[in-house]
Amino acid sequence: MAKTLVIGANGFIGSHLVEALQRVGHEVSAFDRFSGSEPTFRTEGVRLIRGEFLSRSDLDEAVRGQDHVLHLLSTTSPATAESDPTLDIRTNIAQTVELLEATARAEVKHFYYASTGGAIYGPQGQARYAETDRAMPISPYGIGKLAIEHYLHYFRTRHGLASTSLRISNPYGTRQRPNRRQGLIPIALRNITEGRPVVRFGDGQMVRDYVYVEDLVRMIVAFVGRETEHDLYNLGSGFGLSVNDILAELRNVTGVDFAIEERPTPPTFVDRVILDTERWSREFEPVPLTPLAEGIRRTYEDMLG
Repeated sequence: MAKTLVIGANGFIGSHLVEALQRVGHEVSAFDRFSGSEPTFRTEGVRLIRGEFLSRSDLDEAVRGQDHVLHLLSTTSPATAESDPTLDIRTNIAQTVELLEATARAEVKHFYYASTGGAIYGPQGQARYAETDRAMPISPYGIGKLAIEHYLHYFRTRHGLASTSLRISNPYGTRQRPNRRQGLIPIALRNITEGRPVVRFGDGQMVRDYVYVEDLVRMIVAFVGRETEHDLYNLGSGFGLSVNDILAELRNVTGVDFAIEERPTPPTFVDRVILDTERWSREFEPVPLTPLAEGIRRTYEDMLG
C-alpha cells in the first residue's frame, strides 16, 4: 500500500482527491491548516497533518516517509495574484521550491503538481492547446505556475526527483469556495442564491474548457504510482463552452432568471482556451464525463446545503 500525501487536502480538489485515493487503496496523509472544525473530505482512516504551508519544518515533517506527494495548495488565486504579483512569488513559488527541497531530501518517489491549463498557454489564437505548444502566460498566476514547472525540471535533473505537471483546465463542482474569487460557476451560483446579478466580463463569448471535479480527480488518481510516457499532461474535458453557454445552463438548472452585470474584460484574460487531452487519452482508460447540467445541479444543491 503506497503512502501518499496530499498538500492542500482540505481544499476544493484536494478533498475529493483524498477520498478517491483512499478508495483505490492508498494510505493517505492529508496536509492542510484545517482551520474549520472538521475536514471537508468525508472518509475515515486518513492521517491528518495540521500545518502551515509557509513553515519549512511543517513541510519536512509532512513529506517524511511518503512514497508520493500531490501538491494542490495555492496561496493565491488568479485575481489575488493579479492584485499583488509579488505575493505569488514570495509564497507560491518560493515555498513550493522549499517543498521540493524537502521532498527530495525525504527521497519521495514521485511528485505531482497541479498546474494550470487555463492560463499557462496565453493568447496564441489556437483552436486548442497541446502540451507541445509553447507556454506564453500573460497573467501573474500563469507565470508563477510555469516557473514552478521549470523548477520541477531542475529538481529532476539536479536531485533525481521524479515529477509530473498536470495542466488542469477549469474545474468546477461541489466544495468549491466562491469567496476565493475563482471559478465562474460557483461565483455565479452564489450570486444567484443571494439574489444578486451575475457578473459577466465582456460580451460572454469567452471560451473555456470546463471539467467536473470528480471527473478530474479520477484522471489524477490514474497517474499515481504508474509509469507514464511524459512528465506533462493536459487534464480537462477537451471541449469548449462560452460564458454565455454557462449562463444559459445556470438559468436552466436553477430556474432563476437572474440579471447580468457586464464589466470590461481584464487585459490579462484570454479569449479562448480549450485543451487537447489526446496525450492523456492515449495512455489511460477513458473517464465518462459528467454532463454540464448534472455537474451544475450537484454544485447548486451542495451550495444550498
